[in-house]
Amino acid sequence: VCVCVCVCVCVCVDWCVSHSSILAVSSSTSFYWSALIMVPHGFVPSECPPMGLETLKIDDFQLHASTMRRYGLGAHRGRLNIQAGLYDDDLYDGAWCAGRNDPLQWLEVDARRLTKFTGVITQGRSSLWSSDWVTSYKVLVSNDSHTWVTLKNGSQDLVSNVLFPVAAVARYIRVNPRSWFNRGSICMRVEILGCPIRNEITTTDNLDFKHHSYKEMRHLMKVVNEMCPNITRIYNIGKSHSGQKLYAIEISDNPGEHEPGEPEFRYTAGSHGNEVLGRELLLLLMQFMCQEYLSGSPRIRHLVHETRIHLLPSVNPDGYDKALEVGSELSGWSLGRWSQDGVDIHHNFPDLNSILWEAETKKWIPRKMLNHHVPIPEWYQSKNSTVAAETRALVSWMEKIPFVLGGNLQGGELVVTFPYDRTRSQGVSREQTPTPDDHVFRWLAFSYASTHRLMTDARRRVCHTEDFAKEDGTINGASWHTAAGSMNDFSYLHTNCFELSMYVGCDKFPHESELAEEWENNRESLLVFMEQVHRGIKGIVWDMQGRGIANATIQVEGIGHDIRTAADGDYWRLLNPGEYSITVRAEGYSASSKVCEVGYDIGATRCDFTVSRTNLSRIKEIMERYNKQPIRQPLRPPVRQLQARRPGPRHRRVRTS
Repeated sequence: VCVCVCVCVCVCVDWCVSHSSILAVSSSTSFYWSALIMVPHGFVPSECPPMGLETLKIDDFQLHASTMRRYGLGAHRGRLNIQAGLYDDDLYDGAWCAGRNDPLQWLEVDARRLTKFTGVITQGRSSLWSSDWVTSYKVLVSNDSHTWVTLKNGSQDLVSNVLFPVAAVARYIRVNPRSWFNRGSICMRVEILGCPIRNEITTTDNLDFKHHSYKEMRHLMKVVNEMCPNITRIYNIGKSHSGQKLYAIEISDNPGEHEPGEPEFRYTAGSHGNEVLGRELLLLLMQFMCQEYLSGSPRIRHLVHETRIHLLPSVNPDGYDKALEVGSELSGWSLGRWSQDGVDIHHNFPDLNSILWEAETKKWIPRKMLNHHVPIPEWYQSKNSTVAAETRALVSWMEKIPFVLGGNLQGGELVVTFPYDRTRSQGVSREQTPTPDDHVFRWLAFSYASTHRLMTDARRRVCHTEDFAKEDGTINGASWHTAAGSMNDFSYLHTNCFELSMYVGCDKFPHESELAEEWENNRESLLVFMEQVHRGIKGIVWDMQGRGIANATIQVEGIGHDIRTAADGDYWRLLNPGEYSITVRAEGYSASSKVCEVGYDIGATRCDFTVSRTNLSRIKEIMERYNKQPIRQPLRPPVRQLQARRPGPRHRRVRTS
């Protein structure tokens, strides 16, 4: 066996390849980074998909081991790409580690039925502090867990191959480490490739369940557009660093046109290029909505007629191409995450939180600064700033269209996060940091999580280290981990749009065979969350002549965050059920207030306003009409002249009889 050792600074290199020999090789692993898996020359993907150690289809009770160092390093932690906690002694460590270092150790998977096993993928331990990995292993199979057969490569025992020369049919499979890093221990993370003898049907929807390349994605969008030309439109918001267009598809009864009174909604996915499940979910969603609309579904027709929906499946196509090149199980945890020029797009927006909080501390609000539509700093807009081309395209798109609600689909967890994503206290990595609209955000997050098939299931196994099911599948972003310049915070502080992040699956890049089940897990959630754009109040702000007033401020008493009207004077304000005192203010107009009630049923309450010009604004308008010159009136004579003209006693006429 020819051994190749690869080491990269700050990256866990879990696979090194020399021809067909593959050895698990790892350096110290960053907490948020994981395996960079290098593909063997001439590697051909297995005909069988991953069985689901990474996606949790294989539950903890199906994993067994000869020994374990401690519970946090038990067999249940031996899952491909599982991430460790911050410290090495907690309950959520980053691998299965044997209790002894000898060739008698093994990690076992019980498929619970006859399965055609075709391959094994392994990684070393995910850890900041330890360097533990296996350098060679054997594979054994069994039908009764007592009698084991070692797989062969010809006449020799098979050692450390990803794909087996011949598929093995059995119920149980074991990985038996034979050698390991000489300054480390036996530790592994594993995925098994295998096909059940009988296939399972997971969905009845007739959709294209596969991973789509950039060209295939563009073609599929065109097919949907041709199927539903009256309700769809394809457009692009800009280009990636390498020049690939960022395509979006609009679904509406009047595509290409903003209709006053109709809210704008968006889903985006793939800002981290290796988190591809969201990309495929949006491609499935557009197919599903087109098919359901054509079949006459009342729910989908109502959504399409009453909402302008925008789907942007691939924010980072350059990163996706990198992940797709090596495939679903070999792309690891971080390959393709960043843009082509190395930028984390989701956290590449201007940090407006600091600007707002500083203004609040100095008590500048509302005299010197408003509590909404915080302006972008000049330094961020300069050509020399480290801003990805994709981020600039997103900012321009978000400013151009008056979005009301948005969701960005992420991967690697099962949770919905909501702003703020940055902690307010300096130097604190986790802290509850609510927005003024915290109650609304919590409802929006719960609307997705509660209708997902797994997010709120208390019986499900945690993806990595956090049990989000205890929190109803939702969490304030800053209380999870602080991150400045997130898309969610920027959207809330710079535009009217409430943005949340949906982490839609434990596996960032699930195998093609798992897409149907993931669609079933997320389908209802995707629809329910869209419907929330119709919760709260909506209306139009008119002047006395019936013209809509743009940029009027909509204030809700008791909530320190305002929104503005769109170009036609229409607005939408997301609110939970209750009574609210609403005040409208516009430059040059008198303020107007009224009480608006939000009910429990879906459907925003209509709350229109008609405002009149102030006397001062009328005077200014007249002065501008005359080039700001005083209006000339006929001069009245001086008081002395008037007095001189008055007839005195000697000038009075004497009436004679």
